[in-house]
Amino acid sequence: MSKKLFSKKDIELLSKNPYVKSVSTKGITYTDEFKEIFITENNQGKFPREIFEDCGFDIEIVGMERIKAAANRWRLAYRNQGVMGLRDTRAGNSGRSKDGELSVEDKFARLEAENNLLKAENELLKKIRFAERSKEKEIKVSADQKFNLIQSVIEKYYLKGMVSHLCKVAGVSRQGYYNYFSAEQVERRKVKEKKDVAWRDLILKAYKFKNRKKGARQIKMVLAAQFGVVANLKLIRRIMKKYGIECPIRRANPYKRTIKATQEHKVVPNLLNRQFKQGVPYKVLLTDITYLYFGKGNRAYLSTIFDAATNEVLAHKVSDRVTLNIATDTLKNLKRNKKIKLAKGAYIHSDQGGHYTSPVYQKLVKKCKLRQSMSRRGNCWDNAPQESFFGHFKDLLEVKSCETLKELQQEVKDAIRYYNYDRYQWNMKKMTPVQYRDHLLKVA
Repeated sequence: MSKKLFSKKDIELLSKNPYVKSVSTKGITYTDEFKEIFITENNQGKFPREIFEDCGFDIEIVGMERIKAAANRWRLAYRNQGVMGLRDTRAGNSGRSKDGELSVEDKFARLEAENNLLKAENELLKKIRFAERSKEKEIKVSADQKFNLIQSVIEKYYLKGMVSHLCKVAGVSRQGYYNYFSAEQVERRKVKEKKDVAWRDLILKAYKFKNRKKGARQIKMVLAAQFGVVANLKLIRRIMKKYGIECPIRRANPYKRTIKATQEHKVVPNLLNRQFKQGVPYKVLLTDITYLYFGKGNRAYLSTIFDAATNEVLAHKVSDRVTLNIATDTLKNLKRNKKIKLAKGAYIHSDQGGHYTSPVYQKLVKKCKLRQSMSRRGNCWDNAPQESFFGHFKDLLEVKSCETLKELQQEVKDAIRYYNYDRYQWNMKKMTPVQYRDHLLKVA
């Protein structure tokens, strides 16, 4: 208790305050209304000094020591007994147990408060457990999420005086809760959210560039090349995760098993021997055939010839039949392209499919002045860049909207043009295949 005594002038001044019930030279008796105002505003983050000043008290007269003592006393009483603990029961106290003095309304109010507290505890724990539950893996709820959960429970059950208790139940600090909802932190989060929204709009702009979906690295390169914006890869991934911007993910086929063969194919040897990147455009050509589903369960086939040095698609053919013609027509399309000037000693590499072991196809390869190379049996790694290209290329295609083969052929043509001219590649100096081809030809 404060040792400071009030003068007659102080007593006269304090008595005029509507929140003072009585005052003597040694102490002040405050009204129950003021105590409830104090608890409410203190739980909202206001300091005791501010509350007393706002209610018309002169801090120099009352004294900070007396204010701190009263604040601690009221907080403890409210924590233990709720609103009932703030009431002044000294007048008429006969020494009997407190329960005997409570009216029916007061008892009901106390039971209701206790019931609300139990409900709040139960709901808070349920929300935290639900947030931490995941089918794939266990995740932890952050402190920020717990603070928001506590606030929602407090607002629902009107338990502003139970912040400390609910923080203890949730496993977070009371001080952290008040800091999180302080004006300074709220303003800081608003500023951060504004910046994130600006980044989200930029990332979406790059994500939708040329109407082709992209991953984080593609977005980074598009932002730099097309919009002159340098962005951190971690920032892009954080914004994509925050706003649910999903990039296409190519999942491994669980039914395929890579089996390394020990014997070389005897018809056509593996001349390439996985030397894909030789730094010379139009020297190492890779080819293969894949399938595409479109419309209502229709299937088509795509054959491509792929430059291993630049990742550029040089020729392609889309057909609804997987005959020899799909392979030979792709090769003929390559030959018709007058812009392609094959390097000295160029060869085309494929797997050991029946299209490529056919005498007709092999004769056409020689006519195109190409040498032929084949992967070992059962070893997809010998043609890995071509297999990887098909996986990424299928992510770019929008085949669901294609109802006819003609529409699919146009979609494949547009997608290949986008892939060659607009899709930046991380491992090729962040250039597109065409840009990287021109770069290699310039430095050669």
